[in-house]
Amino acid sequence: MNFPLYFSKKIAFSKDNKNNLSRIIVFIGRLSVALGVIVSLITVSTGLGSKKAIKERMADFSGHISIKSKQSNNSYNSSILTTEGFQLDKIKALPDVASTQKYVSVSGILRNEHNFAGIIFKGIGKDFDAARFKKFLVAGTTPAITEVAYNYDVCISQKIATDLHLNVKDSIVAIFSKENQSPLYRKFKVVGIYKTDIKMIDDLFILGGINHARKIQGMKNSEVGGVDVFLNNINDIDEDAPKIDKLAGYKNYTVKATDEYPQIMDFIAIFDTNIALIIIIMLVVVIINIVMVLLILIIERTNSIGMLKTLGASNGQIRAIFINYTLMIMVPGLIIGNLVGLGFLLLQKYFGIIKLNPENYYLSVVPVDLNIFYILAISLGILLVSALSLILPSYLISKISPVKAIQYN
Repeated sequence: MNFPLYFSKKIAFSKDNKNNLSRIIVFIGRLSVALGVIVSLITVSTGLGSKKAIKERMADFSGHISIKSKQSNNSYNSSILTTEGFQLDKIKALPDVASTQKYVSVSGILRNEHNFAGIIFKGIGKDFDAARFKKFLVAGTTPAITEVAYNYDVCISQKIATDLHLNVKDSIVAIFSKENQSPLYRKFKVVGIYKTDIKMIDDLFILGGINHARKIQGMKNSEVGGVDVFLNNINDIDEDAPKIDKLAGYKNYTVKATDEYPQIMDFIAIFDTNIALIIIIMLVVVIINIVMVLLILIIERTNSIGMLKTLGASNGQIRAIFINYTLMIMVPGLIIGNLVGLGFLLLQKYFGIIKLNPENYYLSVVPVDLNIFYILAISLGILLVSALSLILPSYLISKISPVKAIQYN
């Protein structure tokens, strides 16, 4: 028989605990553990989910990695992408690359009787990944591009549509200008409205036919201003960027989606700090509660400790009793915390109960990333740290004198 485990069970499930201080102390201990698990699960899952969702939204709109001409100098007006040394076929053959799409972008103005808006016209070709973009559509469709002729359909953001009072099937005039040239006017038809929740995208970009952008930029039909490269996993972006850069040609350069909008990445970096800070606070709270619970239980069980020592139990066995007792207190708390925390996260994941202001958070709904590794790590981490916190009070047990303990009342 395992004496420490047997005696721990006798204490934990004793009927004497129903109406005394032990029952209250056990409840407090379990509650603190459950709350620690719930808060930690929510913090990690929503924090990591927000980071992932924002990165994926940026990448799914403009490509995980974008190849541009060095002559463009970060301008929104595309320069001709140099074909010298540019090995697109080898880029497509990379195992992490899902697809590529060419584009030409040019800045302009949308104007009607209601308002005007500065825009970036992103000309897309027949290789445009409409399936990937579909998640952003709130009305209509994306322009059907063939590149055979000029396509006058455009997809605009919900922000631009609201500012200019536009709906699907409405017409809008765009004005484009180049240095030392008269303004160019184009009349487009709105066939789709999208929303990414990324302010820097929704405020500026509209999608249209690549031939219009080529004409405005003075490009030939075979020339492009850039290529968006989409990866299978955004976590591979740092690893694959150097490989793609080597195949892009020395007169071109690559830009990662995570570097395209540094202000957003600075915002995302805050999540790591907040996650770490909240988890540390919760661990401290759990440790303090568990230590206080154990100290009170030791005081309450002083007579029992004295009797055990008198009957020949070693200090190690008595410490083991209280370690087992702590685990019995914590395990139900861990189970309840996981059930409640995961239940809430599943509700949020599938029903989007909690909303956000995209102007401030770049997301309209709190996203959830349920990663089994982090779920297990939180539970095991809290269990381990709490168990270690038992070491100090267990050594206090060894200093209790059997004679004084038996006399203690």
